[in-house]
Amino acid sequence: MAVLIIDVGTSSVRAAIVGPEARVEHVHRRALPPDVPMPGLVEFDAAKMAGAALDVAAAALADASSPPEAVGVTTQRASAVAWDGRSGEPVGPGIGWQDLRTVGTCLDLQGEGIRLSPSESATKFAWLMDQVERSEREHVRVGTVDSWIAWHLTQGKLHVTDPSNAGVTGLFKSDGTGWNEDHLDRLNLTAASLPRVVDSSGLVGPADALPGSPPLAALVGDQQASLMGQACTRAGQAKATFGTGGMLDVCLGDQRASFTARGPSGCFPIIAWQRGGTITWGAEAIMLAAGSAVDWLVEDLGLIRSSAESEAVAAQCDDTGGVVAVPALLGFGTPQWDFGARGAIFGLTRGSGRAHIVRAVLEGVAQSGADLLEAAERDTGLPIDHLRVDGGMSANSVFVQALADACARPVELSPELEATALGAGFLAGMAVGIWSGPDEVAKTWSPRAVVEPSGKENHRDRWRQAVDRAAAWYPELTAISF
Repeated sequence: MAVLIIDVGTSSVRAAIVGPEARVEHVHRRALPPDVPMPGLVEFDAAKMAGAALDVAAAALADASSPPEAVGVTTQRASAVAWDGRSGEPVGPGIGWQDLRTVGTCLDLQGEGIRLSPSESATKFAWLMDQVERSEREHVRVGTVDSWIAWHLTQGKLHVTDPSNAGVTGLFKSDGTGWNEDHLDRLNLTAASLPRVVDSSGLVGPADALPGSPPLAALVGDQQASLMGQACTRAGQAKATFGTGGMLDVCLGDQRASFTARGPSGCFPIIAWQRGGTITWGAEAIMLAAGSAVDWLVEDLGLIRSSAESEAVAAQCDDTGGVVAVPALLGFGTPQWDFGARGAIFGLTRGSGRAHIVRAVLEGVAQSGADLLEAAERDTGLPIDHLRVDGGMSANSVFVQALADACARPVELSPELEATALGAGFLAGMAVGIWSGPDEVAKTWSPRAVVEPSGKENHRDRWRQAVDRAAAWYPELTAISF
């Protein structure tokens, strides 16, 4: 027994097979980077995305030894697609979650007491609908990427999403009970244009676009999939994903966070997943730049030839020699949420060399990771005894040791470098009986390594001083809050 997983990220689409041994196999990937037609705009070709998803799915199925029992879909969250419900053709560009074209709209809505972020889907949906002739709007469907892929898998029969994706649109009620009619009315959107909300794990309908029409059995946002993929199924268990940015998610079980929007320490309540109509809640802390800070060393400074080389170069020195790098290239996320902050390097001397700077950037991302963990503990009131980690940076041993030292607790490395596909596999597999439920999934956890704190000084006080100095570099941007 096995399930097919389609995983649509920000810059690529992949498909894989997940079997009862909890391994991700027969992976096929296609690069699909977004377009940036001008600063602040992030778009993608939705038709190419759907075609790529079906192509890699077909390739993974061709490698599998037997037909899958089910299909699961995990995707980037909050990106927006609009299409004609009759033809299935997109009616505008896909708009990426990073897109900022609706900042002005969000600020105007704040004046009316409606708090929406440009990184949520709501104002993106409205912008797309505004590009459509009024007489045609009743035929237009809008949705997040999971909805778009599900539409194609079911050959236009189903327009669906799950609560983990609906919950980051800005249009879902905070208690998870349905769409917010007040927000829909204000943005001139209708419930008829939005997808039906179904369980994250459960039989949805046949994926007729695939051979044998296996059932679509899971829809889930990428970070929530990673939380499940790292078997964080009990309250207080947490994972962090270090990719382009960094996301720390903690499972809260059946208890929703006490805050309805952003918590006092900068975390957000999320719906982790829903099974049998029952929601499992979570909280999320966000770092705006993680792997992208290492990319900066490669592409802009030319200090290293590749991101992978950062490990060997940083290992050339035992410490940073007093250099502290604050990787706020896009401002601060959790806990400060300061869009006017900027990256900074402090403590340079005539003796500071390439290795010190590279190591300082890795340690800066690690210190930011510790900030996320501490913020999550404060906002949820739950102690996090150890941190599970995936994402590209988890392959860097210098970074992982720095993270364990900054957090002052063990770091457990995911057996899968990217745990999203495995998490979606668990959710789809639970729907068809491969796993009985989250408790059985929890038993599958077997980290590829556990990294303990080294006992060296973690320099948290020096880090906080550096953060304070990098803050509010552009006060007018610091004043903006979503």
